[in-house]
Amino acid sequence: MPAPLQSIATPDTLPASADCVVIGAGIVGVSAAYWLARAGQRVVLLEKGRVGAEQSSRNWGWCRQQNRDARELPLSTKSLALWEDMAADIGDDMGFSRCGLLYLSNDDKELDTWATWGRFARGVGVDTRMLTAAEAAERGAATGQAWKGGVWSPTDGIADPARAAPAIAQGVLKHGGFVVQGCAARGIEREGGAVSGVITERGVIRTRQVVLAGGAWAASFLHQLGISFPQAAIRSSILSVAPGAQGLPAALHTAGASVTRRGDGGYTLAISGFGKVDPTPGMLYGAKHFVPMFAKRWRMLSPGGLQAWRAGFETRSRWAMDRPTPMEAVRVLDPKPARATLDLTLQHARALLPALRQVNVQAEWAGYIDSTPDGVPVIDADIGVPGLLLAAGFSGHGFGIGPGAGHLVADMLLGRPPIAEISQYRLARFGQAQWGKVSEF
Repeated sequence: MPAPLQSIATPDTLPASADCVVIGAGIVGVSAAYWLARAGQRVVLLEKGRVGAEQSSRNWGWCRQQNRDARELPLSTKSLALWEDMAADIGDDMGFSRCGLLYLSNDDKELDTWATWGRFARGVGVDTRMLTAAEAAERGAATGQAWKGGVWSPTDGIADPARAAPAIAQGVLKHGGFVVQGCAARGIEREGGAVSGVITERGVIRTRQVVLAGGAWAASFLHQLGISFPQAAIRSSILSVAPGAQGLPAALHTAGASVTRRGDGGYTLAISGFGKVDPTPGMLYGAKHFVPMFAKRWRMLSPGGLQAWRAGFETRSRWAMDRPTPMEAVRVLDPKPARATLDLTLQHARALLPALRQVNVQAEWAGYIDSTPDGVPVIDADIGVPGLLLAAGFSGHGFGIGPGAGHLVADMLLGRPPIAEISQYRLARFGQAQWGKVSEF
C-alpha cells in the first residue's frame, strides 16, 4: 500500500509565465519553491502526481547532522534551523522536533567509526556525544539489552514525512506561488541555447529559469536534453506499526533495525542500508560510475526485479513533446516492497524493542531512492543549459536537508550569498573516478 500522505487541494490553473518553474514537488522541490516565493518571485511548482507522494513521504523522517558526509554536514546544520523557521512562518505542523537521535552498538569497529566522525563534527560545532556502556544501557533501556556504547545527538530530530512536503507546498501558496498537481513537465524550450519555457502536458509556461528537482525521474528528463546524470534506483522497503507501544525512544538506530516515532504515535521500522538494486536502462548505461558504491555496500544491497525497468523512470528512450510521456503513464512511483525484507525488519525490530510485539503492522510500502555514485546530491546551475538548475540525487539523505537544499537553490538563483559551499555538489565531479569518494553514511 502507499505510504501515508496528507492530501492538499491546489488550484488547477496553469500560469502562462513565471520567474521560475520548479519541476517536482518532493521535499527539495517544495522547499526551493517556498524560498523563492518567500523572496517575492513568481514561482510555479509542477508535480506530475501528488505533492510529496514519492520518496519524500516514504523515508524515516530523520533530520540529522549525526554521521553526515562532511560535504552535506553544513547544509544539514542549516536545515535544522530552517525546519523551525518554515514551521513558524507557514503555521502548519510538519511534525518537526529536536527529539535527539540515539545510536547503539555492540560492534567495536562501528563505535570507532562513530567516534572518529564525532571528533571531526565537534570541531565544527556539532553537539554529538559518545556513550559509555552504562550510558548506552540507560538511554536504551527500552531494549532490555546491554550495549558496548553508542551516540546521542541531542540537537538532531525528526519530521513527519506524511505532512512535511504538503505543508511546505501550502507555504508556497501563502507567499503567492502556484502549485499545480497532476501536470507533468515534458521538456524544456530554448532560445539561443538558454531556457525560454517549460513544456507541460497542458501547455507551455514561459520562463527563463527552471529548477529540476525530479528525484528518480531527473536522469531521464536530462537525457532528453543530451545531459548525462548518473543515477541508480535503490528500492527501499519499510513498514509502520500502530500506536500503542510505550516508553520507546523517538528515534533509534542499531545495525539490526532502526525505529522512528510517527506523527500518529505509531513507529516506522527499517533496516539501514538494506535495499534492492532494480536494474534500469539508465543504471546499466552508467554502471561504471556505480562500481565503487556497489563494491562498498554489497552486503546490504541485493539484485532486485524489473519493477523499475517497467516503470520507465530511467529510460534511455527519447519522448515526443506532443504526446504522453512515461511520467504521465506513472504519476506516482509506488513499487512493491520486498516481502523478505519486511519480515526480517519486523523480526529484528521486535527483538530489539519488546514493546513492539504488542502492536500490529498498519502499513507497508517501498520507495525508490535516487542515488548518485558517491551518495551526495547534485545542486548545480552549470550543467550545460543556461537557466536550468539541477537539484537531485539526494541518495536517501534528502528529507532532512530539504529545507537547506531549497534555500541554497534560491540563493543561487537570486544571487545571494549561499548558505553553504556549492562546489562539492557540482555535476562535473562524476567525470572523475569515484573510488574513495563514496559517502560512508
